[in-house]
Amino acid sequence: MARSSTRPTSRDVAQAAGVSQAAVSLVLGDKWRGRVSESTAQRVREAARDLGYRPNLAARNLRLGRTRTVLLVVPALTNEFFAGVYTGAARVAADHGFGVVLYPSPAGIGPARDPFASAQAALDGVIASSMAADAVNDIRGDQLPLVMLDSDPEGSLGAATVNLDITDGVRQVAEHLLALGHRRFLHVAADVASWTFEVRARELAARTAAVPGTSVRTIHSPLTMEAALAAVETALAQPGPRPTALVCDDDKLAAGAYKAVRRLGLRIPDDISVTGLDDLALATAVDPELTTVRLDAEAVGERGMEALLAVLEGRTPDGGDIPVELVVRGSTAPPSGS
Repeated sequence: MARSSTRPTSRDVAQAAGVSQAAVSLVLGDKWRGRVSESTAQRVREAARDLGYRPNLAARNLRLGRTRTVLLVVPALTNEFFAGVYTGAARVAADHGFGVVLYPSPAGIGPARDPFASAQAALDGVIASSMAADAVNDIRGDQLPLVMLDSDPEGSLGAATVNLDITDGVRQVAEHLLALGHRRFLHVAADVASWTFEVRARELAARTAAVPGTSVRTIHSPLTMEAALAAVETALAQPGPRPTALVCDDDKLAAGAYKAVRRLGLRIPDDISVTGLDDLALATAVDPELTTVRLDAEAVGERGMEALLAVLEGRTPDGGDIPVELVVRGSTAPPSGS
């Protein structure tokens, strides 16, 4: 379809799609569900795209009292997981005429300062990833809708919570290692006060406790490779039976564990198996490649944005945790002598 030399109007879109201007307004304002059919909505979107139609967002937002802007708060920008969360959220937001502003909390998972003169005036809602609900109180105030990602659903202050099935991920790791014959575990736990890491520790303890003769020792490390190297090297150098498997809370900790194991003259997986959790790019950069749990960060962002849109429209967000998958690679094998 040829584009008009003048700026197309909603009437032009309605004529091209064979619908009323009211239908065009409903579809492009993302209020069509239950009022026009999916096929009609698709026809309107295609007509608008072909004509190059752009609604007057400033006028519409003023009329609706909306900014069509969402704030995504993350603990850090250096973790590729949060980049995936942003990608997923921004993709869904763009489909609905929203923008996403990415904001790393200056205090990590701690309280985040309001980056605006007034968040309530600048935003329609907040999505917070891997943070406690009260950490974003200064941003959210008492009025902005809040969706929590990777956060404790019990007692959450958010209007909705979206989680990965971390419990199942740790279950898969534990069952994989137990099936290989491992009975002495070292849990390299993230030294971060966060619900998601509490879940990992709790589930690992429960799974291993169910198998007689199994022991788990836990050490804590900040979320850096250097810190994990030091913590694991110290732990493995101590006297007594050496663990046969290291269960690391994330892939960066696992990479640090690799260095520690090799400094002590041990081999992976011949002398000790190592697992991670995230499936970051470095999981296939290390040698041997790391057995880890794949977390779909983009799906988390997508579901988070969809949940916030549902809250804004007065709908109930979809429930259920996002599935995760154990990816078995070369870093795990039966313990030596088994």
